[in-house]
Amino acid sequence: MGDLRRHTKQRLLTPDTEPRPRRSTPTRQIITPAPAPAPAVPPRPHGNLDAASAEQIMAVVERVWPRKSQRTYDRRRGMRRLLDLMAEFPGATWQQRWLASGFDVPDRPVRELADTDWARGEITHSLMLLCCLRVIRPSLAAFRGNRFVRYHEHFEPAQADPQLEEFVRLVQAQDTSPHYRRCARFDIAGALTSQGITFTDLTAEAFLHYATETRRGHFGHGYELYVGHLAWEVLHQSGHFPPRVPSTLRAALRSPALTPTELVDLHEVGNPDARAMLIAYLTRRSHDLDYTSLRCLASDLCRSFWGEIERINPDQSDLALSERTYQAWRVALGTRRDGKPRLGADAIVTNVRALYLDLQGWATQEPEQWARWVATCPISSRDVKARAKARRRTKERMDNRTRVLQPLLPVLVAAVEHRREHMAQLLGAATTAEAGQRITVDDRHYTRLFSAGDARHQRIHGRPNIRVLDEQSGRPVNVTSGEDTAFWEWACVETLRHTGARNEEVLELSQLSIRQYVRPNGEVVALLVIAPSKTDRERVIPMTAELFHVIACIIRRLTRGRPAIALATRYDKAEHVTSEPQPFLFQRTIGQRTEVITPGSLREMLFRLCAGLAVTHPQLATIRFTPHDFRRLFATDLANHGLPIHIGAALLGHLNLQTFHGYVAVFHEDVIRHYQTHLANRRAGRSIGEYRAVTKDEWGEFEQHFDKRKVELGNCGRPYATPCEHEHACVRCPMLRIDPKMIARLDEIHTDLLARRDHAHAQGWLGEIEGIDLTLRFLGEKRAETLRQARFSRDSLTPVGMPAIGAPA
Repeated sequence: MGDLRRHTKQRLLTPDTEPRPRRSTPTRQIITPAPAPAPAVPPRPHGNLDAASAEQIMAVVERVWPRKSQRTYDRRRGMRRLLDLMAEFPGATWQQRWLASGFDVPDRPVRELADTDWARGEITHSLMLLCCLRVIRPSLAAFRGNRFVRYHEHFEPAQADPQLEEFVRLVQAQDTSPHYRRCARFDIAGALTSQGITFTDLTAEAFLHYATETRRGHFGHGYELYVGHLAWEVLHQSGHFPPRVPSTLRAALRSPALTPTELVDLHEVGNPDARAMLIAYLTRRSHDLDYTSLRCLASDLCRSFWGEIERINPDQSDLALSERTYQAWRVALGTRRDGKPRLGADAIVTNVRALYLDLQGWATQEPEQWARWVATCPISSRDVKARAKARRRTKERMDNRTRVLQPLLPVLVAAVEHRREHMAQLLGAATTAEAGQRITVDDRHYTRLFSAGDARHQRIHGRPNIRVLDEQSGRPVNVTSGEDTAFWEWACVETLRHTGARNEEVLELSQLSIRQYVRPNGEVVALLVIAPSKTDRERVIPMTAELFHVIACIIRRLTRGRPAIALATRYDKAEHVTSEPQPFLFQRTIGQRTEVITPGSLREMLFRLCAGLAVTHPQLATIRFTPHDFRRLFATDLANHGLPIHIGAALLGHLNLQTFHGYVAVFHEDVIRHYQTHLANRRAGRSIGEYRAVTKDEWGEFEQHFDKRKVELGNCGRPYATPCEHEHACVRCPMLRIDPKMIARLDEIHTDLLARRDHAHAQGWLGEIEGIDLTLRFLGEKRAETLRQARFSRDSLTPVGMPAIGAPA
């Protein structure tokens, strides 16, 4: 029964994926978009002008916005013209006349009242001033349809509101482009104007209403998807919104978690009694499951089980299924709706069996609620045992997947490292290049681009995107975004393969995850703390030099131009909640938003990498890396190199040693190696008397062995008592360790080999040419490996400092 209850928490996924664990669920806050209630006294920053004359309004206009230079149009003439036209409509106030005019609707701007371009500009500008003075309150559609120029710059001085002025100061202090700062100020001015409220009355619900209605009505002229993000963050950081409000607009826009009743109603259960029973069952189980597990359980029981039962037998009113109905359901369960085999059918069967057994147990304590649903479970123990067989088949598929991917891992690592270095060099070269200048990076030619769009981007955002034309493909390349993407691809792959952490655990890493441990001998060990995930237990991973280098590069990138890592939020899709702002390591800024990379984005990133490598490695066309593959490869590597199984389980966060063993894929050569190790250990257990003392000559021979391993290019790594198996052809020998100082000597050997090859070709010595080509290949590999090791040793010495939470940038 205990094993059965563990399976009830699994997600409805294929066996290739790991079930989502139970985690502590923070309190969910739901914000309903709603316009702000009409204030008892409408905002009148310059007195009641509802029925003022044109001269009185113009006097206020001249006082609030004094003209310092001759404008291209006459403000007084435009205001007079607009008010005269409005006066023709019925109403006691200007607002009433505005509503009666028919212009308070979308797609009908007031510029239609004029015949010439200069008159249209005058009327539109005059309407903008009337809105700033709160004489007219347009609807959101009318406000966005008139396209006021620099509306916030006219609105803010007209309000004389200290709180609004403080908001403007905070916005201007944000580390983002001037364009996004202007957008934040415009969004606040638009929300206050369209809802007729002051800054004090702007609630989270009211601003969310402004953002959602702008999106729904497409009032942003292509910008509506980005409306309000920066303004929301500043309002939250300044304390204008209460603490219960999410820290980002995106978090407030996301769909909240559904209740058990809503989850059941998604699947349209026909029988009302069965619907009530399923709601009660899911409500009780919700205390033990996270939201994703609960949602998948609802899908299993309501759609895959009871929905199919109602289709097979519409008269079914209880859980007592006939053998015919049960067998028909099992047949239907084996095939998905698209006709493909259902790999997760055994998990659904387990959840259905758990339903029957739970109801039987609960009925003894609460018979009035559950007794009528108690029935003999049609799923026999034999059917349940079939799941063990399915798990073995799944283990076989995963082991084979690991065997296929292991030799491809170096290919993927080399590709992301080369792409990162290439894009970094290209960005550096293109940044200083002039428009039309030709650039060469890694024997690939580019041409620097700078179009009118780039000039506009630089004018609006303060800096242009660096773009080049790839002469080989003929396509333009945005190097700014390309370099950023290449860096995060490299950082994600390296962190996954060096930690073996789960997808969500890597993305939850923050600067606070970096710790240090001082050993008794004074040695400082860098540690990476993995936050509780599947087992709800924190674990610590000692960082290797490679992993430390990756973390250092991430911190160095996130702190460029700022004192500390900016605070970002992370959305937990399993719980449908957004975290509080933290100094997450895997954060990216896109437009106004700064959020952590999502698990889906990370998977898509790996798919794109594999798709690009499939041209030269066809295996990746049918099987591609996923984040969890790195975890299996990491576990296999640990086990195959002799790490004790309980240590490996602790590093991966497994409470059960068998779980760690299930991640390990055994290779044939590893079996042979372990057997040979066993023989060596057995020999070591023999009596000490069987081994004689070492003679002086033997000891001298042992010492001379290490002197003989020293060669011109570096050092030989062959073990003691092992002869040179390659007849001293050191360049071809895999045991040769090149000294980085001998790179110049390698170049001389390369030049000499080329000359010898030309001579052999001239003489027709085909065998000699083949041997020289083989030596050249080994020489190139040795040179590349030496350069990589030298660069790694140099780059890894990067101080990261102690973690600290910095102020939001």
